[in-house]
Amino acid sequence: MAERETKAAATALATALKAAVRGEVDFGAAARALTTMDASNYRRVPVGVVAPRDAADVAAAMAVCREHGVPVLPRGAGTSIAGQATGVGVVLDLTRHLRSVLSVDARARTAVVQPGVVLDDLRDAVRPHGLTFGPDPSTHNRCTLGGMIGNNSCGAHSVAWGTTADNVRELSVTTYGGAALRLGQGWDGAPAGLRELVGRDLALLRTGFPAGLPRRISGYALDALLPEAGTDLARAFCGSEGTLGVVTEATVRLVESPPARALAVLGYPDESAAAEAAAGLLSYGPLTVEGMAEDLVPAGHRLPRGGAWLFVETGGASSAEARAAAERIVRAADALDGTVVADPAGQRALWRVREDAAGTATRMPDGSEAWPGWEDCAVPPARLGAYLRDFRALLAQHELRGTPYGHFGDGCIHVRIDFDLLSEAGVRRFRRFSEETAELVVAHGGSLSGEHGDGLARAELLPKMYGDELVALFGRFKDLWDPAGGMNPGALARPARLDENLRFAVLPRERVDVAFGYPHDGPAGGDFSAAVRRCVGVAKCRVAGPGSGADVMCPSYRATGEEQHSTRGRARLLHEMLAGEIVTDGWRSAEVKDALDLCLSCKGCRGDCPVGVDMATYKAEFLHHHYAGRLRPAEHYAMGWLPVWLRAAAPFAGVLNAAARLKPSAALAKRLAGIAPERTIPRLAPETFGQWLRRHLGNRTGVFQQGRSAVLWPDTFTEHLSPSVGQAAVRVMEAAGIGIVAPPAGRAGRLCCGLTYVSTGQLDRARTVMRRTLDRMEPLLDLGLPVVVLEPSCAAALTTDLPELLGDDPRAARLAASVRTFAQTLEECAPDWRPPRLDRPVAGQTHCHQHAVLGDAADRRLRERAGLTGELSGGCCGLAGNFGFERGHYDVSVACAEDQLLPSVRAAVRGPVPAELLADGFSCRTQLDQLGGHRARHLAEVLAEGLTDGPEEEPADGPAGRREKH
Repeated sequence: MAERETKAAATALATALKAAVRGEVDFGAAARALTTMDASNYRRVPVGVVAPRDAADVAAAMAVCREHGVPVLPRGAGTSIAGQATGVGVVLDLTRHLRSVLSVDARARTAVVQPGVVLDDLRDAVRPHGLTFGPDPSTHNRCTLGGMIGNNSCGAHSVAWGTTADNVRELSVTTYGGAALRLGQGWDGAPAGLRELVGRDLALLRTGFPAGLPRRISGYALDALLPEAGTDLARAFCGSEGTLGVVTEATVRLVESPPARALAVLGYPDESAAAEAAAGLLSYGPLTVEGMAEDLVPAGHRLPRGGAWLFVETGGASSAEARAAAERIVRAADALDGTVVADPAGQRALWRVREDAAGTATRMPDGSEAWPGWEDCAVPPARLGAYLRDFRALLAQHELRGTPYGHFGDGCIHVRIDFDLLSEAGVRRFRRFSEETAELVVAHGGSLSGEHGDGLARAELLPKMYGDELVALFGRFKDLWDPAGGMNPGALARPARLDENLRFAVLPRERVDVAFGYPHDGPAGGDFSAAVRRCVGVAKCRVAGPGSGADVMCPSYRATGEEQHSTRGRARLLHEMLAGEIVTDGWRSAEVKDALDLCLSCKGCRGDCPVGVDMATYKAEFLHHHYAGRLRPAEHYAMGWLPVWLRAAAPFAGVLNAAARLKPSAALAKRLAGIAPERTIPRLAPETFGQWLRRHLGNRTGVFQQGRSAVLWPDTFTEHLSPSVGQAAVRVMEAAGIGIVAPPAGRAGRLCCGLTYVSTGQLDRARTVMRRTLDRMEPLLDLGLPVVVLEPSCAAALTTDLPELLGDDPRAARLAASVRTFAQTLEECAPDWRPPRLDRPVAGQTHCHQHAVLGDAADRRLRERAGLTGELSGGCCGLAGNFGFERGHYDVSVACAEDQLLPSVRAAVRGPVPAELLADGFSCRTQLDQLGGHRARHLAEVLAEGLTDGPEEEPADGPAGRREKH
């Protein structure tokens, strides 16, 4: 009965909202599941989601919710780390429509923005004026101004430009009670009774807040209402975490952005030494003083000597001025070592390491999980070194591990800790540690939050920092704005307990029966729940456009702008599928299937996500279970079994190619195979690569020299669709003096990486195909030769999918470790060979799988040696194997290509010297041809064209060296 009543109430609320607002109203399972969590440890389930179109829509939605007695949560990008943006009541998604920069006044250095505008969009809008918005959290390319105001966000440059509250002039706010307020300096717009409340407690407000603390974010900023502080209502509203009202418009202050910047990188023995040095550098006027230890720095870094580093940014009117300021800091600093990085690319690379720390810190060096929960306290900068030593001691006392990093110049520390939040004992330890750390922070004169707010994680502990009397005043302050308690209840004022609403509590405790091994997830490996937990919600997948810092991830989000088509959105739906509370159909879930439908399986997230979420694998796993015992879509049988059909079609290539050129027969074939009608069916090669190779090698016999020979893998695409790539690779490898070993001949179809079966979730069939492949390859594995795979997607499948599906077969790991790209093979087997000097610009694409799994460093070096200049674009081509060919995917496929690849190619071919178009993946070449008529080639083809030493065919007595063209 209670459940029926609840559903009836939700239905009535949804109906009323749809009648009252012009924006979208969605009370479906998917919309609710997508907003249960932010980037914290917490989870709350909303009733529904509304995307208001304007301030009038916000007011109308609030009025309906008030009438129905349902609370409201305004939400931006959902990157909050303390739980204040977790779903409760009706979530107002302010990112869909309210995302404009309304005006810029360069003379007054102000801008008027809507709450859903992304910070980087504001910064791009004001950059032509030489201005910027000072606060810049590491999530600057996806966080919203409304969220920054709600949390009083700070970022790396707060030592120069302060917090968000320091940079807000006026706010337009709608309260739960229906009032439309305009807040600035002075009492205009204040709710009734606020001036009297402040007047009664002047002494408490003057003495209750810690002094000398640039990063005091905890609690309400009631001291901003003191007469000596200018009675700044807008400032007092900042940091209220959606508990007072909804911001519908903001006037923000802009600051001059230095035309040039440099970075002083200083090495210290450990983080405490770096922390103690940070405060002494503030007198030099730096823009940032950031600190991090070697735990978070990738292997092979070229940082100065030390175990911890300070990144100290300086600005100037010119590069020379900025560099000189950075050099002064290096000379003045008492550091083990130091250097200045002045080139913008080098600075971006270092900042990317720092900004990704919120994600990378969630995995300890041994692979175990670490979580927020004591993420961002702040102490006076001069106390930071002492605090860190005491904090480390407290960690050890509780047998916990964490890696502090963050804003050392402001005394603000971020840290992820390996809390056990899955067991009752672990949660009890989490509570004890939080309580004791709060006491430690207060003992050092600090704030429980120095950036991310209190939310559900720390609000319960505010009495330790402020005392009961001031916390009670916080409650009365909240009541004046929101007497009905409808704004984000449980956060900040009258908070929930910090060990309630933990997002892990709903996950199954027993292992989920899965096909992939997930060797890097779970304490003993192989835990699908742990794999899904990888997503911590920092939402790097929600960025768009070149320069975003995510080179590939997430192409479908970039195309649609919809949360459910982001890596995070899909991970959230999988989490809720395992929880079974909102998404109740398990592996049969239509909501999860719909969200995964537009996943291109590009594996971009595996490389770009700070914690390596691999949605391509999760999609394959889901499809495997979703269609178990059921009829699959036609495209799964057509394109999933592509190797079989291509082998069967090979003898009839001429007839089939002719039929594919006839519209009626081509249309019928596409309809039956589930292929998008806009697509052209690729042409079959009249002679397969294997036939050519056997003819080319003839009866050669010989002993192949170890270290100078390689096995050439006949992938399906090279074999049947682009044998010219294989022929070119043979020619180049022979020119380099590399002996070519062909896999042993056998029954057709016995050698395949299994890629197409994996991408369509036919994992039982994939394992069968892979085991047959290992049987054929075993004799060659014993030779210890590298296996060169020309198609990057097949190379990635052998490197990742093969060992993760066949973890019980040691041959799988051996084959995976043997895989090399074409460029890696040349570098490894012919290090002294010089490629032909081609001296021309290039454009095109680094294959997504190569970017995410294999790396392209060897390709870059090879191109450089051949005189091929320029950069290949990031992004995804949008075809992605079967994805872009499937019916219903064409528009998204085109949008993905238009994001980065096609614009870069058009610009390159129109240049003064037309660029050579490179694309090692068959899908990438096909997409460029079908969407733009652009002919791209594999790097092997371009190099082979540059060779000038005679006919293609070689004598039967073995490979001969070739000389490069000069």
